[in-house]
Amino acid sequence: MSNMKHVERRGAGVLTGALALTLSLVCTVTQASSMKEAHPRESTDMIAFSTSETLSVRQQSLVPIAALAASGDLTRLNAALNQALDLGLTVSDAKEVLIQLYAYAGFPRSLNALNELMKVVEERKRQGINDAPGSSPSRATPKGEELLVAGTANQTKLLGGQVAGPIFEFAPTIDEYLKTHLFGDIFERDNLDWQTREVATVSMLSVLPGAEPQLRAHMRISMNVGLSEGQLRQVSEVLTQRVDADSGGRAMEALLQALSAEK
Repeated sequence: MSNMKHVERRGAGVLTGALALTLSLVCTVTQASSMKEAHPRESTDMIAFSTSETLSVRQQSLVPIAALAASGDLTRLNAALNQALDLGLTVSDAKEVLIQLYAYAGFPRSLNALNELMKVVEERKRQGINDAPGSSPSRATPKGEELLVAGTANQTKLLGGQVAGPIFEFAPTIDEYLKTHLFGDIFERDNLDWQTREVATVSMLSVLPGAEPQLRAHMRISMNVGLSEGQLRQVSEVLTQRVDADSGGRAMEALLQALSAEK
């Protein structure tokens, strides 16, 4: 099979739990100019996104992985992981998405999914299949006050402006956790680009009934980081085909509402 990275180069053209995602309901965002996809290894301080009408093979393969991990369907996750690795997805790519999962579906499902990935990789090794390990982040994650600064900057770029709202005055600790743990610790890891992280997030939220407001918010964030309407429609299509019709329907409805709000 051809390597996933090669496929993506040739093809056209990437907030914690329910509390994190309340940003969609309470945030006041100063609109900024739209951003366009950084190379996975490229510093997110230099936003240079490009748009496409189709997802890369790599991104498509991560849609069912993110969704099935979020729903806790480990049997189908096992099959999706094997198929994606057969297509050239790296172990690092899968690992990054399943680590990010904790912010949206909690540590239990993240840990269970990572354990399933570990079992898949070990079984494939026993079969003589050596999957590409993938890349590690190109830089160390900041610590302390520097992490807060970096996370705040990432949050501002992703949402298109500075974020404020009554909930952060009511519970300032959650504001700090968002900036340091999610936008800092996770989004500073540049071995998975921001467009692909948003593809994964939308896929995760689409399988969680009751998270529709947050799903709509992430459709808008996805467009902020350069994902096109066509690519987001494709997320819905892949969810319908590889996960279930309900998830695909939630994604499409959220996209249509986000597009309508843009008019």
